[in-house]
Amino acid sequence: MPKKEKTKYTLKELKEFEKLILEKIDNAQGELDFIKESLLRKNLSGTDSTQGALKTLEDGADTMEKESLSQLAGRQQTFINNLEKALIRIKNGTYGICKDTGKLIDKKRLRAVPHATQSIEAKLNRG
Repeated sequence: MPKKEKTKYTLKELKEFEKLILEKIDNAQGELDFIKESLLRKNLSGTDSTQGALKTLEDGADTMEKESLSQLAGRQQTFINNLEKALIRIKNGTYGICKDTGKLIDKKRLRAVPHATQSIEAKLNRG
């Protein structure tokens, strides 16, 4: 009789993924806090003593840097949200199951991208 394909991760495996995700959330939150702090400092520090064209150049560079930091903060927040959704999938028993194929996502993929909801095959087929 052929070996039945595994359809869910064990409780022990899920605990391992949960630990990994919680560590990633902690690290990501620390980075997000640092980005927000940098943005706050940028908003508080003006270049009032500069004159004319030089001030305009500095203002433009400051604006670009603030915009870049804001985008980075947004991506970091999205990453944290995706990790938190992965924790919910662990709790409701759907973690590691590809949303397209219904098969288990490879452990290596989940260790690299713990919030993945698709197997590599499904992701590549989506194009």
